[in-house]
Amino acid sequence: MHAPTRSLLVAGLLALAVGGCAATSTAAPAAQDRAELEAEVAATERAFAKTMADRDHAAFTRFLAEEAVFFGGGPEPLRGQAAIAAAWRGFYSGPAAPFSWEPDQVAVLESGTLALSSGPVRNPEGKVVSRYQSIWRREGPGTWRIIFDKGSPVCPTPASAP
Repeated sequence: MHAPTRSLLVAGLLALAVGGCAATSTAAPAAQDRAELEAEVAATERAFAKTMADRDHAAFTRFLAEEAVFFGGGPEPLRGQAAIAAAWRGFYSGPAAPFSWEPDQVAVLESGTLALSSGPVRNPEGKVVSRYQSIWRREGPGTWRIIFDKGSPVCPTPASAP
């Protein structure tokens, strides 16, 4: 084998080895890792909701991605961290929270990069008045930011219908 041919062969094998390592590092998380990420998202959602109970608008804003989109309250969605923070400021102005929420469903993509959280929204008396759905993006280890949020009214059950 000539020296240039051997060099090309060695370079090709090195490229395959390095490529294999790179592919391994981006592989989907194992089921246990996914469960840990889902617990992390649930904890993040609870901390996000706690900003309302604590009346801490600045903390609320830190959970929003710069490009977040929130649906509800108008014909067009709110786009961007600043617009959402401004629109939600009124929810944080009084001494008591006008509503609360908590996750009861969380799912993370196999890639570990996006997650969905969903759960009930309650009025101050504790009655479920809607459900929210939020999409979270992982922006680093232990750091999730909300990118989409939308609420839906709760339909009455047959037993509670008038």
